[in-house]
Amino acid sequence: MSTVVLVLLAASSVTGARWGVGPSGPEEQTAAGRPSPDRPWVHTWTAMPQLTEPHNMPPPPFTGEDAVLTDATLRQTVRVTVGGESLRLRFSNAFGDTALPLTAVSVALPRDGRAGAGAIEPGSVREVTFSGRRSVTVPAGAQIVSDPIPFPLRSGSNLTVTTYLAEGQASLALTSHPGSRTTSHLLNGDHTSAVDLPGATPVDRWYLLSGVEVRARPATAALAVIGDSLTDGRGSTTNGNDRWPDQLWDRLQTGKSTRDIAVLNQAAGGNRVLNDGLGPNALARLDRDVFAHSGVSWLLVFHGVNDIGTAPATAAAQQEVAGQLITAYEQIVVRAHAQGLPVYGATLLPFGGNEGYDDPEGHRESARQAVNDWIRTRGAFDAVIDFDRAVRDPAQPERLHPALHDGDWLHLNPEGYRILAEAVPGHLLRQPAHRPR
Repeated sequence: MSTVVLVLLAASSVTGARWGVGPSGPEEQTAAGRPSPDRPWVHTWTAMPQLTEPHNMPPPPFTGEDAVLTDATLRQTVRVTVGGESLRLRFSNAFGDTALPLTAVSVALPRDGRAGAGAIEPGSVREVTFSGRRSVTVPAGAQIVSDPIPFPLRSGSNLTVTTYLAEGQASLALTSHPGSRTTSHLLNGDHTSAVDLPGATPVDRWYLLSGVEVRARPATAALAVIGDSLTDGRGSTTNGNDRWPDQLWDRLQTGKSTRDIAVLNQAAGGNRVLNDGLGPNALARLDRDVFAHSGVSWLLVFHGVNDIGTAPATAAAQQEVAGQLITAYEQIVVRAHAQGLPVYGATLLPFGGNEGYDDPEGHRESARQAVNDWIRTRGAFDAVIDFDRAVRDPAQPERLHPALHDGDWLHLNPEGYRILAEAVPGHLLRQPAHRPR
């Protein structure tokens, strides 16, 4: 299992995107994208980079014997949270063992503003550059940040990013985020400016793209969430953007004091706190996935059930993993506090009835209870969010409420994710304790 955080433009915004009109003063044109003090760069969307597993690679003919995405256009949509007057993109080659040459990149509005759309709104395409050049090569293990692009985005809108790779990547070590719950489109040839992609191959994965930043309003700040598939959204609706961090952001829009908060989902299915699995362990990726992101002012930790569920179902092994998880949480808090970030801890959800994690003797349930008791009572976190209490079955608290899981007694359905979103107290996010970087 796996767990634990974007929009139509106004008519004037569409015009700006179409004709290149926008806040493009000298500062906007610099490769460094140096913001003015009252217009900071803030991440508005993220996806945790990980090494693509064989069954999650692009389908034929886009994956060959020793190269991937050769002569391929990749069109992806992402839902931004907070909006801004301009944006920049981040591409990751974190797990590549060869250089990643990007031949051309563009941004646009998806047709009808839809997530997962293969078509774009005519006239909305803008070319993306890197230090003024159309093409760029991302070294193995590195990340690249685009030049600022005058492209006003409303909060909660969908953005289309189209990438063409003429040479492809000369390796099968591809960086991606397989749990996108969003449809991308692949087509041979350079179609970065094409309005539609007839004959394209749909695939529910994100590849290469790891972040979108916006130049935001002065009060804008971001909440980063680390977790596993429960936060990554297994059981949510493909192209529905109804994971619990999405629904939390939707809820924050109803409050005047929380409208300028971005929610950054840095979770991945199968991820663990203590050991590598699907992606590096949480302690190893904390700097890359939280502290290195612009605008982060709070951290929410909803993570650990995979550590319990994959450890042997013996009393000794579960006592050991519970103790190690508690130590890891303390380390996360210490490291986040050193960055000036408050850290909120969420209790782990029950998994009674799940074929893989539930054990007849209840050793894993005992470990979960021990960890949750520590989260609730020891005061290590700056605040506790009791997700367990929100979605468990009152009659059988070792199980999820039967109306809220997706059929496996481990992951939630969209209604269950809505309840998690409702369980996060809005007052925890009203006043940033840490000024965005």
